[in-house]
Amino acid sequence: MTTTSPDQTGSGSAEQAKAYPKTVLGYLKAWFHALRVALNRPLAAYYLLLTSTALLLTIGLIMVLSASSVWAYTQMGNSYAIVGRQVLWVIIGIPCAFIASRIKPKHLRRLAWPGYVVACVLLFLTIFLGHDVNGQQNWIGAGPVKIQPSEIAKLAIVLWAAHVYALKERRLDSLHEVLMPVLPGIALATGLVLAGRDLGTALVFFAIVLGMLWVVGAPGKLFGMAISIIGVSVLFLISTDTERLARLTSFADPFKDYHGQGWQPSHGLYALSSGGVLGQGIGASQQKWGDLPEAHTDYIFAVLGEELGLVGTLLVVGLFLTLAFALVKVARQTDRPFVRYFSFGVLVWLLGQMIINVGMVLALLPVIGIPLPLVSYGGSALIPSMVALGVVIGFARREPAAAAALKQRKALAKDRARQAAAYRSAQRNR
Repeated sequence: MTTTSPDQTGSGSAEQAKAYPKTVLGYLKAWFHALRVALNRPLAAYYLLLTSTALLLTIGLIMVLSASSVWAYTQMGNSYAIVGRQVLWVIIGIPCAFIASRIKPKHLRRLAWPGYVVACVLLFLTIFLGHDVNGQQNWIGAGPVKIQPSEIAKLAIVLWAAHVYALKERRLDSLHEVLMPVLPGIALATGLVLAGRDLGTALVFFAIVLGMLWVVGAPGKLFGMAISIIGVSVLFLISTDTERLARLTSFADPFKDYHGQGWQPSHGLYALSSGGVLGQGIGASQQKWGDLPEAHTDYIFAVLGEELGLVGTLLVVGLFLTLAFALVKVARQTDRPFVRYFSFGVLVWLLGQMIINVGMVLALLPVIGIPLPLVSYGGSALIPSMVALGVVIGFARREPAAAAALKQRKALAKDRARQAAAYRSAQRNR
């Protein structure tokens, strides 16, 4: 018996595509029609999330290997030391993401308050027991095991805020219910991060809270007030720190202070400009030979542009936009408030961090030490991101239409396997 998968919606689309005239415009219309049909299928968000995440991780491993090889050899005597660690983080992150995708939302929500409390405790301990790295006291640990609690806090804050707003779903027409306790809670975490002089992560926290306020329907005047307060606060924090002030005054024209604060952004621009359209080739970067600081972390996008060119940078940005599209699709097609808020929170977190990192490399924003999600080196940032995406992938596959399509595909696969086995048995008995 032949069964049609519920994922194959839009039957007759091929006939509709043939109806377009055989011209360039007609082919474009047919292509867009086929794309629209494909994106409307129940499993579209599920496969887009899986594919874009896998490709970003693969590109990240390749670029970490290339960008870190020289530094790892000069500092550790092994060109593969850094990428070996990144591979280990990916190997750890994949089962963590898989487990997260299998946790039901009701069980996941039980971790919201404990996760938030643990994240705040870790941030508090980092102020007193943390390690200073590049002027920021945002690492904690002993020996070879060190973590960055602020990265874990991003996931904890999104989970906690989504849980709180889901509980208040029917009372969100009140401004008090919108603000309490999410705004003070995120403000507390932001204050703890700023105590460790990590302004970049604080800006990501600000982006998350603004995104969450927007998705729950906060009034527009609140955003104007919030952006004004955040802007004034950021300018105040910058003006009270000589290093931050130097970065702010030099990012618009990094070549003005070429041998000072402009050194890193200048060489980042050199890397991007020398890549051209198609790039110098994987492994052919010149800036990674000591001229570009943090080449495998904060400035990996510059090395990517130098080696893979404009095509490579647009590919990475396109993958992030694909990820964002899939996250929006999951958030829009669900009728569960927690799923909607969590998915949108992850979108604001990852896409906002990508925009900040790319803007920093393009010298459109000051250098504030924000890595490129899923691509830059670092397990503390990689694993929480993979877990968050694993959770959303689980949401996507549990949607009724997607779950039915997956179940139907498994049944079809078993039926085809039985037919193949019966055919092989018949051939042997001939």
